Amino acid sequence: MWGLLLGALVIISITHWVYRWRNPKCNGKLPPGSMGLPLLGETLQFFAPNTSSDIPPFVKERMKRYGPIFRTSLVGRPVVVSTDPDLNYFIFQQEGKLFQSWYPDTFMEIFGRQNVGSLHGFMYKYLKNMVLNVFGPESLKKMLPEVQEAACERLQLWSHQGTVDLKEATASMIFDLTTKKLISYDEKDSSENLRENFVAFMQGLISFPLEIPGTAYHKCLQGRKRAMKLLGNLLHERKANPRKHQSDFFDYVLKELQREGSILTEAIALDLMFVLLFASFETTSLAITMAVKFLSTNPLALKQLTEEHEAILKNRENADSSITWKEYKSMTFTFQVINETVRLANIVPVIFRKVLKEIQFKGYTIPANWAVIVCPPAVHLNQAKYEDPLAFNPWRWKGQETNTASKNFMAFGGGMRFCVGTDFTKVQMAVFLHCLVTKYRWQAIKGGNTVRTPGLQFPNGYHIQITNKETGTKST
Repeated sequence: MWGLLLGALVIISITHWVYRWRNPKCNGKLPPGSMGLPLLGETLQFFAPNTSSDIPPFVKERMKRYGPIFRTSLVGRPVVVSTDPDLNYFIFQQEGKLFQSWYPDTFMEIFGRQNVGSLHGFMYKYLKNMVLNVFGPESLKKMLPEVQEAACERLQLWSHQGTVDLKEATASMIFDLTTKKLISYDEKDSSENLRENFVAFMQGLISFPLEIPGTAYHKCLQGRKRAMKLLGNLLHERKANPRKHQSDFFDYVLKELQREGSILTEAIALDLMFVLLFASFETTSLAITMAVKFLSTNPLALKQLTEEHEAILKNRENADSSITWKEYKSMTFTFQVINETVRLANIVPVIFRKVLKEIQFKGYTIPANWAVIVCPPAVHLNQAKYEDPLAFNPWRWKGQETNTASKNFMAFGGGMRFCVGTDFTKVQMAVFLHCLVTKYRWQAIKGGNTVRTPGLQFPNGYHIQITNKETGTKST
């Protein structure tokens, strides 16, 4: 008898708990949607790999069912997903007031508790200014020759190889350049390969957060641990042997750490360094690879891009001189190609925010402490804004501003957290394309298929063969 009563109480309690999970408390009307299974939510569906270039199936199916704003649950957290341009814009404009940058605990473990994306207010602005000291326009003007030299050297090397996996090759090129600029790192002088640790990190970055040896997530954490140890050792070596003149970002960091009253700590500095290294090489190499892939299948775009860059060479007194900032800023069609590439590529598939105060929007209530996910692909591939949205059409950007975010374009974020590395990414892409189309031809050999989990990946690489236009040099 008592056993039956106890069993009944357990069943009632579980039923009530499941009901409350699926029907969260709210002072108004929650957006429609499903909270999925208790604790697990719809996490498995969210991380399911897909090969579509369209809006992610997880989002597209729910948009059709519930509309542009819906609720779900990911890794145990209630979430509102926004594919609504107006709500997205509102979220970005109310940064620090009604919303703040936020990441799931699993992301925090990966990027570090003190990473720049999780900091707010004065501390965020302070770190942002530190980054702009290295990657802002004034510094990039001085970096142009280095970026061009790196691109030209690698392209010449690749033209003597049978084929090259463009994604991996450009990632290596950018990583070498960035580590040199940030920490004067040269793997030839190190007993450990720093980039290998970042590759292990990247492979599990957006994977199901299962911390078991052998899983992608576990390998990701181990890659971060090794990379952070190496960065820490480099910082301590620099502390012990300071330089007379500031020559890289580490020197700048050390100066800040030693400044009286500084709010910078070693932990924050190392997390910042880690994020900068990862973001600079991974996202930009993906963007370059996608740009070359799109151009390979669009002869008209390639022709106009080539003509723009050949015109730059013709207008120089010395065709072999380095790109000037004025020439870079004149690359109108190149910036159209870049914008169209990042619109279609959707390298950043989701942007996380946390609700600080309960808000009302278009008849819905979003409770305080809930997470909000902004979904750029749903905006960038919206047929109402972009005609034939899955087509690569750089001309759609003609006459439009290509250097800012808007309600319908957020490839580099928006609001006060507009990506501080945007200019660096565009410089890398524009200079690489300049060197490529003025001196080389290329042919796609194999690979090129993409998978999203939900981050963009090339599981089989993108292998191309590069030929020098003048000499016809290529490996036999």
